[in-house]
Amino acid sequence: MTLRTLIVDDEPIARRRIRRLLLAEPDVEVVGECGSGHEAVAALRELSPELTLLDVQLPELTGFEVLAALEGRVPGAVVFTTAYDEYAVRAFEVSAVDYLMKPISRRRLLQAVERVRSRRRAPAGDDPRLAELLAQLRSAAARPARIAVRERGRTLLVPVDEIDWVEADGNQVRLHRGKTVHAIREPLSALAGRLDPKVFLRIHRSTLVNVARIREIQPWFRGDHVVILQSGEQLSLSRTWRAAVERALGQPL
Repeated sequence: MTLRTLIVDDEPIARRRIRRLLLAEPDVEVVGECGSGHEAVAALRELSPELTLLDVQLPELTGFEVLAALEGRVPGAVVFTTAYDEYAVRAFEVSAVDYLMKPISRRRLLQAVERVRSRRRAPAGDDPRLAELLAQLRSAAARPARIAVRERGRTLLVPVDEIDWVEADGNQVRLHRGKTVHAIREPLSALAGRLDPKVFLRIHRSTLVNVARIREIQPWFRGDHVVILQSGEQLSLSRTWRAAVERALGQPL
C-alpha cells in the first residue's frame, strides 16, 4: 500500500531535503507540499494523506493550530518536525506518531515512516511504546528555558527569565522584555501551561507577570489592585485572581 505523504514546512530547503530522503522508499508517495498553516489545513482536507510531516513553527498558524482547525478530523498519521525540543510533550498529547528534531537525519525520518507503517498494519489500540515515551517525557520534561519567536524571517530564542510580563493580544501573545516586545502566535492559556506557575502569576484574564519583576502591589478600588514592576510599569490585578496571587505570595494583600 502506498503511503501518501504531505510535507508541511515554511522553508523550501527543508521540504526538498525531506522529499529527497523519502525518494528511496518505494511505498512513499509525496502528494503535496505546503509552506504555511492555512495551506496545510486546506491540503489536509483535500488530499487526506496517510502521513503528514508537520513543522511546528509556520506562518499564519502553528502546527498545533493546524490540527485544531481540523476539529479532530485529522487524516492519517502526523509526525511533527521542529528545531526545538520544548514541544515534544504537547506533540504526543495531540497523538503525534513521532517528533523529529531538525536537522532531520535519514535514520530518524525512516524510523518515523516505519512507525506509521506499523500502525497501518496493526491500527487497533494504542501503541504502548508511545504511552511509555509520553510518560517519560512528562516526568523528565523541564519548563522551557527559552521561547522561540519568529520575527522577519528569523527565529529568536528569548530566555524565559528575561520576560517581565505577558499579555494576550487577540490570537497571539506579546512578551514584554524590558523595552522590547515580541509577539508569538499562541493562546495565553497554552503559554501559561508551559511556563512555571510559581514564576509567572496570572493576575488578569489577559496578563501573566514574572514574580521576580514585581516591586510592589497597591490597592486600587472595588477589590482590584495595581501591580508595579521594577521598571515602573503598572498592571491591573483583577479581584478574580487576587486569591491565587495571595496563595502564591503566601500573604494577604
